[in-house]
Parts: sequence; C-alpha cells; structure tokens
Amino acid sequence: MSVSTITPWVIGNWKMNPLQADALTLVHGIKNLLETAPIAADKCHIGVAPIALALTQIRTELSSATRPVYTVAQDVSRISGTGAYTGEVSAELLQDSQIHYVLIGHSERREVFAENAEVLNAKIKYALTAGLTVIYCVGESLEQREAGQAEAVVLQQICDIAAVVDAEQWKNIVIAYEPIWAIGTGKTASPEDAQAMHAQIRQGLSQITGYGATMAILYGGSVKPENAVELAACPDINGALVGGASLNAESFHKIAHAFANTQ
Repeated sequence: MSVSTITPWVIGNWKMNPLQADALTLVHGIKNLLETAPIAADKCHIGVAPIALALTQIRTELSSATRPVYTVAQDVSRISGTGAYTGEVSAELLQDSQIHYVLIGHSERREVFAENAEVLNAKIKYALTAGLTVIYCVGESLEQREAGQAEAVVLQQICDIAAVVDAEQWKNIVIAYEPIWAIGTGKTASPEDAQAMHAQIRQGLSQITGYGATMAILYGGSVKPENAVELAACPDINGALVGGASLNAESFHKIAHAFANTQ
C-alpha cells in the first residue's frame, strides 16, 4: 500500500466542550450534512471525541447516521480492568461500552496533567491489549522548534512507545502530529513544514515497524476549512485532528470533505 492509498481520518476533538444539549445539536448537524452531502466511508474515516460523560449517548446518536462516524474517547486510565480506582475509566470499560478508539498523548494531557512517557506507555499498553485503536499524539513546543529540536522531540515521542507496542499492534495505531504552538492559537504550520515533519515521522515509523508505510499520520493545530484543502494535498498528511472547528458541524464537514476528495 502506498501513502496515497491510505484512507484519511478526520477526528473532531471536542475537548471540555460543549454542554449536553449543544452536543446533541452538533451531532444532529453532522448527521444531516452527511445525509445531504455524503462523504463516502471508503474515502475518509470520520470520528468525534466528546467528553467522557457523553460518550455512550453520542455513540447511540451516531449509530443512526447514514455512514459510520466513530466515537473516540479523549482519555483512558493507566490502570487496567476494574477495581478501587475512583474517577478512572479503563480501556476494558471503554471497550465494554463499545467505544473502540481513544486519544493518548495529547499535549494538553502531557503539559497540564504531567503525563510522562511512563504514564503514556501504560495507557497505550492497556488500550491496545483491550483491543482499542489508539490515536497517539506527538508534537513540539515553539521553544523546541526554534532551537532546531522539533524533529528529534517528535521522533523521541514515537520511540518512547516502541517498548510497549507489539509488532502486530502497530496497525492499530494512528499518529496525530500536533505542533503545540499551533493548538488553539489560530497559527498553523505551513503545508510545507507540516509535510516535512510528517515525512520524517513516516521515515521514523518505517524504521520501527513494517506498518510504517501504511499508518495514517494526521495533522492537528488550528485546522479549519480555509487550510484543509492545502493540508490534504500533502502526500504524507492522512487526515486531521480538529479542535475548535469541530464544534461547528458545517466547518467539520468541510474539513472531512477536503480530505475525502484527495483520494
């Protein structure tokens, strides 16, 4: 499989938004747009990541969509199974609730909640063991980029997880490159810079796993309809992890449409 034949992913990360009633309105808007302006499932995988309280409700609402729209958990516990762990939701509990996808390693989790490589490795290990597909986020800070360390930082974040990912489990991982300085700031890496980093990520993956050439690598960082077409045209950018723009059904649909039309 060549890079050009990788089916792209467009995932909306709703973060700590919105209120329940607004979430339902948003889902209904997405469903209506996919009915009136279809995006073929084989041209683009689509998913949304709501707050934990809404996961099962959103999954149920999306089950009546005209095409698959996957429900993605924003986080998972570093503890497996069940037990006396107040406030935690394990990979097994997500799987039991028919939530089969999870974000791990987002910069907000790394920075705000001090999730280091040890914590992230535990999350990835148990998520993969439970049969979840992991969207693993990597990215550098502005200081690291200006110091010429961007590629080294990102590739190290990928190497960090190699110790806990079995050979066949790499096919259940999607990489999301999100330069920290572009998340929620309105700033976006140029398509050229984003493509260059994605190419480096793919080269690094190919040195670790035989699935490197076929893994989807998404771009995140102020993705919006205005820049989606240019980003989608880059050969190693296989979709988007969308933040703020995913809270608007029309904007999110336009981004997904942009990536679907590259196939």
